[in-house]
Amino acid sequence: MAIANTGSNTATVSAGSGGSYRSAFAMVTTLFFVWGFLTSLNDILIPHLKAIFDLDYTKVMLVQFAFFSSYAIFGIPSGKVVEWIGYQRTMVVGLLTMGAGAILFIPAANTPSFPLFLAALIILAAGITALQVAANPYVTVLGPPQTASSRLNLTQAFNSLGTTIGPPLGGWLILKGAEKTLENTTGMSTAALHAYRIQQAATVKVPYLAITLALVVLALAIAFYKFPRLDTTKDYRPAQTGEKGHSMWRYPHVVLGAVAIFLYVGAEVSIGSFLINYFNQSYIAGLSALAAANLVPFYWGGAMVGRFIGSGVLQKVKTGPLLTLCAGVATVLVLISMLTFGHIAVWSILLVGLFNSIMFPSIFTLGIAEMGPLTGEASGLLVTAIVGGAIIPELQGILADRIGIHHAFVIPVLCYLFIAYYGWKGSKVILPS
Repeated sequence: MAIANTGSNTATVSAGSGGSYRSAFAMVTTLFFVWGFLTSLNDILIPHLKAIFDLDYTKVMLVQFAFFSSYAIFGIPSGKVVEWIGYQRTMVVGLLTMGAGAILFIPAANTPSFPLFLAALIILAAGITALQVAANPYVTVLGPPQTASSRLNLTQAFNSLGTTIGPPLGGWLILKGAEKTLENTTGMSTAALHAYRIQQAATVKVPYLAITLALVVLALAIAFYKFPRLDTTKDYRPAQTGEKGHSMWRYPHVVLGAVAIFLYVGAEVSIGSFLINYFNQSYIAGLSALAAANLVPFYWGGAMVGRFIGSGVLQKVKTGPLLTLCAGVATVLVLISMLTFGHIAVWSILLVGLFNSIMFPSIFTLGIAEMGPLTGEASGLLVTAIVGGAIIPELQGILADRIGIHHAFVIPVLCYLFIAYYGWKGSKVILPS
């Protein structure tokens, strides 16, 4: 009998279902790839929608704000859905919800309407949130408990594969068609501008229709697939919750860990969101949106490579010091990009992706260390902190409108400095008195 703690429940998979572990694992791993792919497409949508609707950076960063706010809004409700209908059905609901969000891109393009695009992204992200809440704990029980961490690392690597493939493929499908019809909108009449926006927005229709169909097919595959039997009981409870001295808020490494997750996801998403517009600047690289999109995979691909390297290094090096080192290097790289131009500015910012790789799992591991029966609550707090992907890019967008995109990268610098502090000192477990 394989047993894994999944928050407030204890999940078990019977030993007799062991023969189907690998196929079930492959099926669930597909979900990690899918949500990584769709999340990275935001990096393509941002410059595309900015050009279509003539938005400033503050307004266009509402794309990431709408998307990542879903983690805070739908995270806890998704957990309730899992308790109500189970992991497999929640995966199906998540995929169908994502499909509903993807198909909404078509009327958003036909209108065209930026608020409708944001609504589509919120629905899409709500489905991804449900998918994450269901898939992450399920992976931990698809095999022996001692290899659960290895399985999760592998699924995260496929998530990074999705984020690596998404930008160039999305750039080719969405931006290439748009660039063929680029016009100077200055002096256009209202009717001509509306027609032009419809023409430009139309490039998202075929890709997101294909995504919708793929999500529906995958939902049907998950629905009819015979997963290994998984039983849940509600015997596990953080028994000491509420007792004096046993609230998770009394553990600094948990609270600071949530702050670190908030800042890490915010910095990672913020950098990725600005890359295409950043490389478009004449003093940086002067690249077209499509050419710049082809460089974005180096950022996300670096994270994928770094995860494979980090999994080996972390077997010999303590997590805290390695986290501090990576955050320190990321800080230096962003500063180099801010203070230089041309190829140095381009490749220094892209290289940040490699050092981002181990940050999320490292912060998460340190944040729930020695929490015992409060581990579930601590994990929930850390997951909610992913909402940093909504807040930090918006702050950088506001700053970019005021001081320019080049120096607005000071926001990620400040984020990485705190993460370096967390790995060095803030992650130390201090028991409440």
